[in-house]
Amino acid sequence: MMRRALPRRPAISLTALGFGAAQGGNLYRATTDEAFTAAVDTAWDAGIRYFDTAPHYGLGLSERRLGAALRSRPRDDYVVSTKVGRLLVPSPATAHLRDPGGFDVAATHRRQWDFSRDGVRRSLEASLTRTGLDRIDIVYLHDPDDHWRQAATDAVPALVELRDQGVIGAIGAGMNQSAMLTRFVEETDIDLVMCAGRYTLLEQGALHDLLPAAQHRGAGVVIAGVYNSGLLASERPPADATYNYQQASPELIDRANRIAAVCEAHGVTLPAAALAFVRSHPAVVTTVVGMRNQAQVTETLHRSDATVPDALWPALRAAGLIGSTASRSN
Repeated sequence: MMRRALPRRPAISLTALGFGAAQGGNLYRATTDEAFTAAVDTAWDAGIRYFDTAPHYGLGLSERRLGAALRSRPRDDYVVSTKVGRLLVPSPATAHLRDPGGFDVAATHRRQWDFSRDGVRRSLEASLTRTGLDRIDIVYLHDPDDHWRQAATDAVPALVELRDQGVIGAIGAGMNQSAMLTRFVEETDIDLVMCAGRYTLLEQGALHDLLPAAQHRGAGVVIAGVYNSGLLASERPPADATYNYQQASPELIDRANRIAAVCEAHGVTLPAAALAFVRSHPAVVTTVVGMRNQAQVTETLHRSDATVPDALWPALRAAGLIGSTASRSN
């Protein structure tokens, strides 16, 4: 699988498709260890070498499972990213309950926001313990939406210090918005960002702020949430499709169906076009897709390999369904 080096950290290269491990933390429903390991094995056999996780995903379950699934692989052959900003604090009083954060795990811990220097270091040390890996290649600030000041003035310098010491390879921020990611790119010394849901076939808000800023500053952009949390995941969006983790409005479902109709006229499914579209921007270094089991990995690979005719994009623009953008060959 093709790899692209991070513009500011060329020693780190990411495969064109990345494995998102949130489902390994039992996102929305339980997944077995065996099913998740099979997903990682299938992704590995297909050439995927970038794997993303976070403490938030299943209160550490995703990190533990991903570390176990990768432990026998040659360490220099793959890239792992995790995130800081949420410390996991033991919570015996809630251990009999289910996690309120959307993961089907026992609430044995609670999440505590902490973008302080000490919090960053403690979070990273805990992630190393959970994964059992000797190092983490990329560390993102995770959803610092309400914590700009501490994230920018405490967390980023702490990560820069760790990067300069060679403890981690690259640093970034991951969010579901583009405006603050743009601030991180323009005002701090980060190497890349993970933008979830704000540059997709359905909406291109990041095209006006984040993507040009990243190109100007030489920061890599990782696109996540390419299906807008479900709305673009089916060939024809159903009436109960989700958007931003909530029920999609009738207007959005109608727009997605109109996009799907144009895709069908060009012999392409909506999910395949969604993957191809985000890859077309020169600032994008990889796309991370959440995958729960072997079947989902196989389906994602099939979509990623689909041939998308060049005529599709001008047809969508002519219909007013996507904006104009610079592109490169897929």
